[in-house]
Amino acid sequence: MIVAPLLGAAAAAMLLALLAGRLAPRAWLAATLGSVSAAVAAAVFVLAGADDWEWRSVVPVGGEPLCFRLDGISALFLVLLGVVGGAGAVYGREYWADAAHPRSARAGRVWWSALVLSLGLVLLTANGLHFLIAWELFTLSAYFLITLDRHRSEVRAAGWLYLGASHAAVLALFAFFATLAARTGSWELGPLREHAELAPLFWLALFGFGLKAGLFPLHIWLPSAHANAPSHVSAILSGVTIKMGIYGLVRFSGWLPMPVGVGWVVTALGVLSAVLGVAFALGQHDLKRLLAYHSVENIGIILIGLGFALVAVEQGDAAWGRLALAGGLLHVWNHGLFKALLFLGAGSVLHATGTREMSQLGGLWRAMPWTAGLFGLGAVAIVGLPPLNGFVSEWLVYLGLFDATIAHGPSAWAAIPAAILLGVTGALALACFIKVCGVVFLGAPRSPAAAQAHECGLPMRGAMLVLAGACVAIGLAPIVFWPAVARAVRTWRPVWSGEATPAPLFVLGLAHVALAVIAVAAAWWLWRRARRQGLSRALTWDCGYAAPTARMQYTAGSLAGIITEWFAFILRPERHEQRPEVSFPVSASHAEHTPETVLEKIVQPVSLVVMRVSSAVRSLQHGRVQSYLLYLLIGLAGLAALVVLGDGQ
Repeated sequence: MIVAPLLGAAAAAMLLALLAGRLAPRAWLAATLGSVSAAVAAAVFVLAGADDWEWRSVVPVGGEPLCFRLDGISALFLVLLGVVGGAGAVYGREYWADAAHPRSARAGRVWWSALVLSLGLVLLTANGLHFLIAWELFTLSAYFLITLDRHRSEVRAAGWLYLGASHAAVLALFAFFATLAARTGSWELGPLREHAELAPLFWLALFGFGLKAGLFPLHIWLPSAHANAPSHVSAILSGVTIKMGIYGLVRFSGWLPMPVGVGWVVTALGVLSAVLGVAFALGQHDLKRLLAYHSVENIGIILIGLGFALVAVEQGDAAWGRLALAGGLLHVWNHGLFKALLFLGAGSVLHATGTREMSQLGGLWRAMPWTAGLFGLGAVAIVGLPPLNGFVSEWLVYLGLFDATIAHGPSAWAAIPAAILLGVTGALALACFIKVCGVVFLGAPRSPAAAQAHECGLPMRGAMLVLAGACVAIGLAPIVFWPAVARAVRTWRPVWSGEATPAPLFVLGLAHVALAVIAVAAAWWLWRRARRQGLSRALTWDCGYAAPTARMQYTAGSLAGIITEWFAFILRPERHEQRPEVSFPVSASHAEHTPETVLEKIVQPVSLVVMRVSSAVRSLQHGRVQSYLLYLLIGLAGLAALVVLGDGQ
C-alpha cells in the first residue's frame, strides 16, 4: 500500500532523467501528484483509526531485510510531506520553468522527486541502517536543490555550509544507530523503554536531529540555505525537511528510555530557539532570510511542547503532557503549511521584482493583490492570531503549560516563565510581520523593479491557495483534525490511552467561524460603502514636504530598530554611518547589518584557529626519514617519563 506511491515518485524522477521534450514536465508533474496523493490517502487512513501498517521483504539490502512501518507518528509527518511536496511541484512548474532555467529546470525536477522519495523512506523505514541511507539520500537531494542556481557564489557557499552541517549531524546519528545496534544486537528499530542502559544515547540523537531541525544554536546552516535556495525548495526545506529532525526526536524519545532531566533541556532549547529566532528575524532586511529565522522560532515552539511532554513522563505521565505534545505535533502541521505559504509568497515577490531586499520593495499590493492577500493570511497564521491554524496549536501548548502550573509540581517553576516567553515570542513575531507586510506590500514602490511588478500565474497562485485553504481549514474546524493528533500522541506513549481532549475544540472552532464571518462582513461593508461614496485615493500626511518621495517611508531597519536594540547583546548589529558634517551636506548614509552571531562570531573564529593549527602541524610531514625517527624518539621518551612518574606515585 505504501510502497506503491514511493515507487511512483522514483518512477517520476527516472522519467525526467531519461526523457526530454515538452511533455516530460507534464508527465513528471502528473506522476508526482499521483504518488503524493496516494501517500497522503494511506496516511490519513491510518490517522483515522486503522491499524498500523508493516511490510517486510525477504531480500536483504546491505545485509539487512527491508522493513517499512506506518503508524500514527510517521503518518502525521507523511501527510505534511505529501501536501507540501505536491504544492511545491505545481509551484515549481512556473517558478523554475524550462524557458527561464533551461540548464537546471530538468535537474530540479529529478532532485525534487528524489527528495520526496527519500523523505518518505525516512518516515517509513524501521531499520537503523536503512534509516541512515535514506537520511543521507535526502541530505544530498536537498543539497543539489539548494545549489540549482550554483553560478552565484553565495548559493555555492550556502550549499557547502548546509552539506558540512548535515554531515556533522550524520556522524552523530551514525554513532547513535551503530551503538544502539551494538547494544541490542540488531539494526531493527522499535520500543526499547525497558533497556535503561540506552538512555545516554539520546544525547547523541538530540545533537544529530537537533542540528537538522535547526534549533538554536545549531541553526548556523539554516538562514543561508533557505534564503539562497529557489523559493519552492525553501518551502519544502522549511516546511518538511527540518521537521525530519523533529520526527527523529519525537520517534526515539517515545521508543527509548530518557536520561534524567532531558525534558528540561529540550524545553530550555525550545524557549531559547523561539525567543532568539524571532529576535534575529526582526533584524533582517532580506525577506527570505527573515522567514528562515522564523523557522528557528517555530521549531522552538514545537520543542517546548515535546520538552514538557518529556517532563510529564518523568512525573508519572501527567495529563498536561498530552496537551503540550498535542500542541507541538499539531504545530508541525501548521508551521509546515503557513511557512511553505510564506516562502511561496516571497518567491512570487522575487519572481516579479528580482530582489529579496525589503528596502527595494514597497507598494506591491496594487500590482500583486493575490500574493499580498495570501502572504498576509500566512502572516496572520504564523503570529498565532485567530481564526487561523497557528492559534490552535499554540493554544494547546499554552493549555499544557497552564495545567502544569495548576498542578503545583516542580514543573510549575518552568511552565510559568515558558508561557511568558512564549507570549513574548508571539508579540515579537507580530511586530516582525507588521514590518514585513508594511514595507513590502504597502506604501510606495522604492525601486523601478517594485513599480513594474506583476502578479504570478495560475500554477504559483494555485499552490499558494491550497496551502492557505489548509491553514483556514485547521483554524475553523480544529475538532476535525484532533483525532489525527490524538492518534500520534497515543503512538508516542501507549499508556496515554485516553483521547487527551483538551478543552472545547468544537467551541473554539465555532468562535473562529464567527470571527471569520464578522471580519468578512465588515470588509464587504467597508468595500460597498467606499464604492457608493466614490472615495478617491490621496497621499498620506507628507510632513509638510511639497514633493514627498519613497525615501521618506519607514525602512525595514527603522521599523524594527527600537525592538532589536533590546537584543543588541546577542544580535551584535554592525552599523556603517556617514554622518553629516555641515548644515547642508552633500551626502549622508546609515546602514545596519545583523550578522549570524553564532556562525560569524564563534564557529568561524574557532574554525580559523583549527585550520592554522592544522597547517602548522602539516608542516611536520615533509618526507625526511631523520625527522620521523626524531619524532619517534621524542614519543618514546615521553612514554618513558609517564611510566617513571606513574611508578613514583
